[in-house]
Amino acid sequence: MKAAFVALLFAFIAVVAQGKTSPPKVQVYSRNPGKLDDDKQNTLICHVSGFHPPDITITLKKNGVEIPGAQQTDLAFESGWQFHLTKYVPFQPKKGESYTCEVRHMTSTKPYTWEPDM
Repeated sequence: MKAAFVALLFAFIAVVAQGKTSPPKVQVYSRNPGKLDDDKQNTLICHVSGFHPPDITITLKKNGVEIPGAQQTDLAFESGWQFHLTKYVPFQPKKGESYTCEVRHMTSTKPYTWEPDM
């Protein structure tokens, strides 16, 4: 385990030293079809992939305010030393409310809006 961590660290340093960065690809969706004003609880999911380096923060928001209780998967890497991460939280979407996934990668921050199924 320790040897694998050291190898990962050296590979990360080598790639960063080369100046290679990849912006994240972001998908915002719900576990079940997005129905507004439904009495059933749903799950808001933000999946972020293909980014490098792994300096990233994901924040799930309702009407611009962070939704408490969100869970996040462990950071994982893909081929080419690009990473992926998923954050999710229970929610009950209501008409007139806005749900976003705000992703900060390095020094850039961008919001991505969840759209209910029409």
